[in-house]
Amino acid sequence: MSKPLKLPIGLQDFNEVIGGGYLYVDKTQYIHRLLTSGKYYFLSRPRRFGKSLTLSTISYLYRGRRDLFQGLWLEGQWDWGKTQPVVHISFSSIGHRTLGLEAAIAAELRSISQRMGIALQEQKIDRQFHELLRQLAQRDGKVVLLIDEYDKPLIDFLDDLPQAQANQQILKIFYSVIKDSDAYLEFMLITGVSKFSKVSIFSDLNHLYDLTFVREAAALVGYTQAELEQYFEPYMAEVEAYQGMARPALLEKVRAWYNGYSWDGRTRVYNPFSILCFFREGDFRNFWFETGTPTVLLKLLKEQHLYKLDNLEASERSFASYDIESLQVVPILFQTGYLTIKAKDGLGTYTLDYPNAEVREALLEYIISDLRHTQTPFSTPLVVDLYKAFAANDLERVITLVKSIFKSIPSQIFIANAEHYYHSLIYLVFFYLGLYTESEVNTSDGRLDCVVKTPTHIYVIEFKLDKSAGAALRQIKDKGYAERYRADPREKVLVGINFSSATKTVEGWKAETLG
Repeated sequence: MSKPLKLPIGLQDFNEVIGGGYLYVDKTQYIHRLLTSGKYYFLSRPRRFGKSLTLSTISYLYRGRRDLFQGLWLEGQWDWGKTQPVVHISFSSIGHRTLGLEAAIAAELRSISQRMGIALQEQKIDRQFHELLRQLAQRDGKVVLLIDEYDKPLIDFLDDLPQAQANQQILKIFYSVIKDSDAYLEFMLITGVSKFSKVSIFSDLNHLYDLTFVREAAALVGYTQAELEQYFEPYMAEVEAYQGMARPALLEKVRAWYNGYSWDGRTRVYNPFSILCFFREGDFRNFWFETGTPTVLLKLLKEQHLYKLDNLEASERSFASYDIESLQVVPILFQTGYLTIKAKDGLGTYTLDYPNAEVREALLEYIISDLRHTQTPFSTPLVVDLYKAFAANDLERVITLVKSIFKSIPSQIFIANAEHYYHSLIYLVFFYLGLYTESEVNTSDGRLDCVVKTPTHIYVIEFKLDKSAGAALRQIKDKGYAERYRADPREKVLVGINFSSATKTVEGWKAETLG
């Protein structure tokens, strides 16, 4: 059996991947369809999803590097005698944070022009950009323009609005050149994470085709189930042995942890970065999330009092474009990969949810820690301990842990927002518990109730704020919340818990076994 190819973790250059003996999941059929069916494209996908490698692949294709495509689907489908000049700009690597955006763009244009033997006479970046495209087209033929992470100078400063606005103006001037450069362009693909307004790309370029939700591009980046089972088969046996799992069980767990991303509501793909890291390490844990802590998102979630992120509904219009001055958290969560499309109807309404266990666990951990004013790692042990307490049917321990949920929140902050903290943290902790055991948590009309199932018991819990444990218990019985479980052979335990906003803890609790 041949030795598996090296895993290309973090590699974005097609030449390095192929020439270095790394695994490449053949996406060239999707790329060919793109290149032969249109001219101007935009693609939005989360970070570390393969956008940069896709652009790099296109770049080497137009340079005529047939040697890199040997054995790939596209090799026999392309006219290798025809080449085009390629201008490939990646805003993730031009140094805009250190140089400043305008200086960084100017330096990048100088570097490209020198490498391609073009002497630029203009001084301003928009004029230099236009001059570069014009001279290349006149000398070598129409230009293939590839712009990667076009919005990086905006995303990097979402927590610094003045700087983001300044960068927005610079980008607007720079990108405005494209509209008047049609005669010089053979093909253009722009990628990014979000579709920001006021940068001239989407307002000026009437023929720019947005691939984000298009079925034909649903698997352009990311790995499908079929691709996973085909290309990663050589790595499976080692992980099976390490995990002590048979192939079907392993595939199911990998699917639950890393699959689930969708932009058309039908096609599901894996996060490439997470899959590559998983097969290198063999452990089920968060890989993609570690590469970008969502501090801005946590701030928006807190400001907009949004904590229930499963099964959210959003209209198609809400994804049209975003204004950095009035960010809406749900569309941003979708574009950045923390939520994905689970379904869509014929009326333009999308149902959004966590894509998989990796994102769900990590985002819940960060949100809970942020609300509790604790360091991130301490949220998971809390939920694991809660699971163990329920599994041991130790209600005293459960109550002790529930008391600790609010302990680290400064009293003055908690009292000012008691109802928000009470609802959001209880909901999130028990929703998170659902990763370990059957846990259903519901919140409506100011109520908060939860059902936790263990192999031997079913706990029906009603939470109250500034009322009484007796009132909570009475409500469970009066409303018949446990009746639907009566036929279940497990022991049913009704639990009423009352919180005090003044003391920031459980003021009382009562439990009864359903006869």
